[in-house]
Parts: sequence; C-alpha cells; structure tokens
Amino acid sequence: MTRPALIGDIGGTNARFALVTPGEFTPHDILALPCADYPGLVEAVRDYLARVGLVAEAAPREACLAFACPIGDDRVRMTNNHWSFSRREAQTALGLERLKVINDFTAQALGVPHLAADELVEIHPGVARDHATCLVIGPGTGLGVGGIFPGRRAWIPLPTEGGHVTFAPTDEREQNLLRHFRNRYGRVSVERILCGQGLLDLYLAHCSLKGANPSCQTPAEVTAAAAGGDGIARDTLLRFLKILGDVCGDAALTMGARGGVYLCGGILPRLLEWLPRSRFVEAFTDKGRMSDYTRAIPVRVVTAPWPGLLGAAEALRNEEVE
Repeated sequence: MTRPALIGDIGGTNARFALVTPGEFTPHDILALPCADYPGLVEAVRDYLARVGLVAEAAPREACLAFACPIGDDRVRMTNNHWSFSRREAQTALGLERLKVINDFTAQALGVPHLAADELVEIHPGVARDHATCLVIGPGTGLGVGGIFPGRRAWIPLPTEGGHVTFAPTDEREQNLLRHFRNRYGRVSVERILCGQGLLDLYLAHCSLKGANPSCQTPAEVTAAAAGGDGIARDTLLRFLKILGDVCGDAALTMGARGGVYLCGGILPRLLEWLPRSRFVEAFTDKGRMSDYTRAIPVRVVTAPWPGLLGAAEALRNEEVE
C-alpha cells in the first residue's frame, strides 16, 4: 500500500492539514483545525490523522509543514500562537522518516506557480518579466513576505521576515497614526498595522484621533461598518489598503520583483471591491525616480483557498527547499 505524505500550513490561528499521494500533486482530505484547541503540533497532527481515518499502519512517513514564524535551528516557536516544539522530537513522536519544516510564506510563494488563471484577480496591469523574482505578500494573523525565483530545475524560495520592517509614514495622517501606535507599542513594524488585529487597531487609532467612541470590536465589524457607510470605518479600510500599497511597492523594489506581485492571505480576497476604490495602486507605483519600475510590475490577488498547501506539496519534491 502506498502511504500518502502529510502537508500542512500552520498560521497564527488555524492549522491546515492535507494529504498528497506520491507522484501526484493535488492535496486531498483538507481540514483546518484551530491552533488554540491543541497544546502543540503533535497533538494537532494526531487528531487530524484520526479524523481522516489513517491508522498507524497507513500513517504518513514523510511530511512538509509550513509555519508562520522564522525557521532556523531545531526549535520552532510560533510568532502569533503558543506552539513551540523540537523538530527532531516531533518527527520521532509522529513516526516520520522525513520531515521538512518551512516558513509559511515560503509555502505561499512555492504555491503561486501552481495557481490557475481563475484563482488570480488582477489589481494592477503590467508585464511580468521571465526569469525574474516574484514577490508574495499578504496580511492575515500577521504580515507575510516572501518570494520565489526560477532556478534551473525548480523554483527557489526566498524566505524573509519583511513584515517586521519599520513602518514609514508618508503623510501627516500617518505621522499622527505613528505617534499613536508608538505610544502603545514602542517600535512600530508594518505588521502592527497590516494584519487582522492591525485593522482593528487602526480603526481604534482613527477613533482616538477624531475624538469618537468606537463602535467596532473586531476586524470583521470594521469591514462591515465600512460597507454600511460608517465614515471612520471606511477611512480606516482605505488607509489600510493605501499603507499596504506603500509596503508592497517598497518590498517589490527591495526584492527586484519584476516577475510580479502576488497578494495572499485571508483578508484581501474579502476586500476585492475596496481595492479599486483605495489608493493602493497609487501608493504602490509612487516611488519617485523608481515609479516607472514599479508601474511596470503586475499585481494580482490570490483567491485560491489553499496556496500554502500547494506550496508544501511542491516543497516535498523540490530539492532547492531545505
């Protein structure tokens, strides 16, 4: 009997697991489990395997798991949830002969070449250059930033922690927002603003600056209030997307992403109707002497539900991914 391989995409909120048959690519038996329901990785994987009915004799012997945190030595510590584990100990506990552990946006990036045309929505037209780096970026529980470069035999991932670069205001409103966030957090990274919690914090900051009482208590309520005509919520959402445009443009310049920019994560597919109304494209392309450079780069939103799982499946067979 051929054993399937285990793949996973573990973020700050949910752990998404699936199986992939050797020699094939399409993930199956996909389940999303709340990270808060488990003390750690091993318990979550065991529950997943039980849910899909894989007993010990048929359990996977190899796995590739992607995590929303820096990947370095044996110890993996999640940035936005409580999971922390030893790679060697987890491999032994799960009976795996081979375990690849990669960054979640490395997985997102490796999934991009496998997306269908109808899983991408163009936000800014451009001409993608062949054999050029692609930027993959997106807000979710945090802000993920990564890239891919076409190697001779396979796509080469470019993992980064670019979500933690310093927030740089570009106008007086953002100077005021920076002061507000600095009073709360000290140093202000772009991830402090460009994530789910950041959207709510940005709304609360707008309320504070305008002397208004907040009426929203969750990011979803901010989005709903904006759609319902609430002025402060609308300003918040548009400012969120404008700042995202600034950051994407800066990251594209830093990475030399002339192969295109791909916007991933769980937030942006819900804001597709807002992107054309916002200053995202203006902010993305307005880079002074380098504006022609960024203006030529196409920008697309990824609407596929599981790009990280596609990337984890790619990483299993990709010798460029350690």
